Formats: sequence, C-alpha cells, structure tokens
Amino acid sequence: MAPPALAQQPQRIVLAIGLPGSGKSTWFRSQGISPLATDHLRLLLADDEDEQGFQNQVFRTLRSLIETRLEIQRPITHVDATNLVIESRAPFFEIAKRTNSLMEAVYFDVPLDICLERNRARQRQVPEHIIQEMSAALQPPSFEEGFHRIVTINANGQTLSDRT
Repeated sequence: MAPPALAQQPQRIVLAIGLPGSGKSTWFRSQGISPLATDHLRLLLADDEDEQGFQNQVFRTLRSLIETRLEIQRPITHVDATNLVIESRAPFFEIAKRTNSLMEAVYFDVPLDICLERNRARQRQVPEHIIQEMSAALQPPSFEEGFHRIVTINANGQTLSDRT
C-alpha cells in the first residue's frame, strides 16, 4: 500500500510593509531571505535604484516575477517594497486569489522619527518631506484586508506579534 500523499501547503506571498528607514531590507538580510525588491528592479530596469520615473514598469515586472515564482512552485515569495496603502497591495491580493496563495504581511511598526534618523544616515536618502507624506498615508495591514498572517516588527528588528 502506498503511503498517503502529503497535503501540499498553499504557496505564500509575504509583503513587507513599512516606511523607508523602517528596517525592511535589513530585516530580510538578517533572516537570510532574498526578497523580490523594487530597489533592485529599478537598478535592473533603469540602471538606478533611485529612479522613480518608471514605477508602472517596475511594479509590472514585480508582479510578473511573483507569478513566475508561483508557477514554478516556490513555496514563499517575499516582497521588499513599502506597500504602504491598501490600493498598492490590491494587485498582490489579485494574484494570490488567482493562484490560491495565502497573503502574509511583515509590518514594520517603526516611529517616523526613527525612520527619518536612519534615512539621514543612509547613502541613498529619501527626501524627508516624502517620508513624512508616506507616514501620513500609511495604512497598517489588517485581517479584514485579507491577510492570512501579520507579523509586526519593531525598530530593533524584533517580533512584537505574530498573528494568524
């Protein structure tokens, strides 16, 4: 008699959500994770990580890469971008729905003043007024939005909560 088939776990799309300087990329490195990152796509597509003129192409490429990873059965696809508002996250939910994948969030709950301080220490700085505008627009992830799991990370890179 053949052993029972193992139930295949649903694939997962994990979105980082947080302001510039909140520690998203640093956290991914500390976890040994190589995410799909919009900064890297800007470099690949436009030869400049700071180039903001091709956002549609960058995010179209990001969505295509996510779909390709799901197609080749990668169990988890991490996305390193700010993903600050519900509207910007909606296309990822559409992909998840179409592919029967779960959506998870890693939310970087870091105070604005710390993000601004870290930004000042960076080689590649985002203008402070832009970070302030982003902070005012930030919509934390919620289960009502459709996330299956939400992990909240603090300014020290420590997990504050992990809820499903």
